[in-house]
Amino acid sequence: MVSLEPATSEMSKLLGRVADEMLGWVTPNPGVSLGDLVDHVGGIALAFAATAAKDVDPLSGPPPLGDAERLGPDWRTRIPRDLAALAVAWDDPSAWTGQTRAGGVDLPGEVAGLVLLNELVVHGWDIAVSSGQRLNPDPDVLEAVRGYLVQLRGGNPGPAGGLGTVVPVSAERPPLDQVIGLAGRDPDWHPPAAEPAS
Repeated sequence: MVSLEPATSEMSKLLGRVADEMLGWVTPNPGVSLGDLVDHVGGIALAFAATAAKDVDPLSGPPPLGDAERLGPDWRTRIPRDLAALAVAWDDPSAWTGQTRAGGVDLPGEVAGLVLLNELVVHGWDIAVSSGQRLNPDPDVLEAVRGYLVQLRGGNPGPAGGLGTVVPVSAERPPLDQVIGLAGRDPDWHPPAAEPAS
């Protein structure tokens, strides 16, 4: 069990610095704008709060991809509020036990929590680099995500579990860079200056 509060708070800080004119900017995810990614994070907050409570539709599938058109005028208050509620939901030890469902997949609560931490860290990095910010992850959260990714990969550097191919990163690089490489992102990625995603 790992506290999500550092990761959700960091995400809210990043979102608070995303100006309206940035929502069309590119991200490390091809064809996905910064606004699309922000909407995706909002969807993750709601979906994984239900996952924590085991309050999920057994017929539900993966959440829809993010779409900036769905953000609405209240996203700056709504998404941070939902992220705070998400952290509270996962503070309950029962969220980390038993079976639950996330992204249309049945899995143990402990695994779902690690999947969520991975989403928060990797998409936090995506949003940070896309908007000219720096992600400052909690060391315990980062280590939990690293362990999850190592186990998920199982020594296979190819695409796995929705992740791209591992990007090799020197052991001398910071831990965040190594985790981002394990997640299939290039830690040296930088966006073209203010270039729209489409």
